[in-house]
Amino acid sequence: MERRDFLKMSAALGAAAAVTGCSPEVAKPVAPLKPTGPETLNWSSCLVNCGSNCPVRVFSRDGIITRIETDFYQKDEYGHHQVRACLRGRSLRQRVYAPDRLKYPMRRVGPRGSGQFERISWEEALDLVAGELGRLRETYGPESTHFTYNSGAGYSFSGKQCLYRLMNLTGGYLGTYGDYSWAQLYKAAHYTWGDANLGWRGSSNSEMKNSDLVLLVGHNPSEIRMSGSGESYDYLNIIQAKQKERAEKGTTFKTIIIDPRYTDSALGKEDQWVPIRPGTDAALMEALAYEFITNGWHNQAFLDKYTVGFDEKTMPEGVGYEESYKAHILGDGPDGLKKTPEWAAPITGIDAATIRQLAKDLASAKAPFIHVAASLSRQAAGENNLRAAHMLPIILGQVGLPGTNNGGLCTGASLFAPSMPTGNNPVQKKISFFTFTQAIQDGKNMTVLKDGVVLPESELDSNGDGKLGTDIKAIINYAGNALINQHAETKKTEQILADTSKCEFILVIDNWMTPSAQFADIVLPDVSWLESEDLVNQAYAAGDTGTLIQMSTAVGPMFECRPVYEMCVELAKRWGVEEQFTEGKTADQWRAEFYAKAQEATPELPNKDVMLKQGIFRKYLPNGSYIVLEDFRKDPEANPLKTPSGKIEIYSSQLAHKAATWVLKDGDVISALPKYVPTWDGYQDLENKQAEFPLQLTGYHTKGRAHSSYHNVPWLREAVEDAVWMNPIDADARGIKAGDMVIVYNKRGQIEVPAKVTPRIMPGVTALGQGAWYKGFGHKVDKGGCLNTLTSQRTTPLSKGNGQHTNRVEIKKA
Repeated sequence: MERRDFLKMSAALGAAAAVTGCSPEVAKPVAPLKPTGPETLNWSSCLVNCGSNCPVRVFSRDGIITRIETDFYQKDEYGHHQVRACLRGRSLRQRVYAPDRLKYPMRRVGPRGSGQFERISWEEALDLVAGELGRLRETYGPESTHFTYNSGAGYSFSGKQCLYRLMNLTGGYLGTYGDYSWAQLYKAAHYTWGDANLGWRGSSNSEMKNSDLVLLVGHNPSEIRMSGSGESYDYLNIIQAKQKERAEKGTTFKTIIIDPRYTDSALGKEDQWVPIRPGTDAALMEALAYEFITNGWHNQAFLDKYTVGFDEKTMPEGVGYEESYKAHILGDGPDGLKKTPEWAAPITGIDAATIRQLAKDLASAKAPFIHVAASLSRQAAGENNLRAAHMLPIILGQVGLPGTNNGGLCTGASLFAPSMPTGNNPVQKKISFFTFTQAIQDGKNMTVLKDGVVLPESELDSNGDGKLGTDIKAIINYAGNALINQHAETKKTEQILADTSKCEFILVIDNWMTPSAQFADIVLPDVSWLESEDLVNQAYAAGDTGTLIQMSTAVGPMFECRPVYEMCVELAKRWGVEEQFTEGKTADQWRAEFYAKAQEATPELPNKDVMLKQGIFRKYLPNGSYIVLEDFRKDPEANPLKTPSGKIEIYSSQLAHKAATWVLKDGDVISALPKYVPTWDGYQDLENKQAEFPLQLTGYHTKGRAHSSYHNVPWLREAVEDAVWMNPIDADARGIKAGDMVIVYNKRGQIEVPAKVTPRIMPGVTALGQGAWYKGFGHKVDKGGCLNTLTSQRTTPLSKGNGQHTNRVEIKKA
């Protein structure tokens, strides 16, 4: 089929509509063309950041996608089951042919954020990108170039790694640490276990088989890991098998979920739902610890041998009992408060009797499996909330044993798929991912002790402080929507980005005109997953089944889209580093090299010709039923942790030092012990906004999006409603009924969304699915319903991360 015929057919399918403000041409309706060629099958993958790269089967005729199907080639037996894509992956045809698909390079012609662009040629676009990035990097240094957080396209070959590689070959760029999902989790794990990875590499899911009590704190696998390649398959299979065994044989087993919402991971699959106010988890954990200690349920022998900071026997030299965890819990510490269930009840919203019973259940379990979600990480005191939650298995001594978990996210199976090597970044300066808007405004004055800047030792003063010394002048945003949509306080971000005298150049490479793309100076159209060839693996949260997927295509590149690898080759030519970038290899030679390395790591992987036909290779890998910290538990001297003491650090001398030396905002707390901390916008709001904004608002992941990806698919907007959850008590008090359009607002912004009135959320708490696309440019009310119109850019104390689940709002009928 000729290109013009393809474009006509795309228009007939609703795919060739011009992007608003991008072209004066108006697409005229044409009669649909009937494909005449044979139907072709290619395998591809959904590479969005849900943690599971599911395979999809792409059927096409004459270069046009006709249908999408999932993996259903074999008997669906657990352990070698069908890796079926969820409703998002099944909607990929609609996503690829979306009306807002980027088709050709464009240059901004209106104010930043207006979405007004004109079409330009690839040669002109690449010359402009090379010229502007080159000018700014030469003028302000390579550290003035920044990559915003991106996770919308997890390629192994032609993806963000190519851009990092190119920047590193031409001087480097301003580095970052942390991410929107796990920033506080990394720090909590680092200062407790000595390894940030132990926050997201806990025991394997399969260890739940050996447990008699599963406790999920905020974890919701049935919605965030819901595909055949996700953890929910393992969770549901194991939980249901254990419940069946209990019914038939009378065995002891219990599942408890602690969450403000009654999520889809519950729905009768749980034995107990314990609703809790957002941000108060640490208070609950302290009350549970009080019950453990006062009833003698704590494992003193374990605490003596494996920990630092529990009581007077385990404190660091020179630090007294009053600074110990036991003293803090029993009221012998500086605050003099006994952390009883009666103390925690009015904070958490959980009655004291329930707290006592929960403590008894955990203490009496032979092997409690405790999984603490990353959602606790995204709170104003996320570091302390996570550290406090991880105390449960520590106090009970339920670490490193069969059926237990350290509280971290579960370790999944993993098959190796090589990715494009990036080389080393010559720039050694880093900022927190969440502070890029601050670095645009006043990066040159950001410091180590105030803003968490990381500098080379040569630039630190005698106090360990120093300035970043540069502002961000150029931004590269690849396959990401965190430039504005997934960042916090969108109205403020909009004002910062609109000022072209601050950040002088923004390059966006994407598939669709996202809210972030609307703030670009130059937009370059990437190919989509279904137009790509690559070998990818199961990503980072695939449960116990590892996979490799051979992507291929019969439908692309579409329009004038190009793979990022080709874009980088052209830029490398303009900057005189083409040979260093390509190493003299073609794209096919790179892919062949990567495939050979994958076969070395997984010898059972068939040759590429076979994989092109079968698409997916799977292997059930329960990691030998991996038990986190098992080696440490068996022999702590031979297998010490990476903490300064080599032990689990309940009291952290490193954090005590930071608490004494860092410059903190009023109300912020860094503590040597894990403890409950009232915060700004929390339930016990330090800024006393309860009267004006009486409702807490938290965010959650919906089935209709992975972060903000897929929001532009109408099928999914119909299947999964974007509505704010309200308890009937709160709705009735405001005269709000289910389906009413409401305004959710605070001092940071206003959004308009429908109301979902349901008893599945506790009174005083509201919740909204995150990731809806921002439509607030130039308007007082964001009618796109973007949660981040209401969230704050205030960083958390330790990780300088995002507290985007900590919000106070009021709601009224629209």
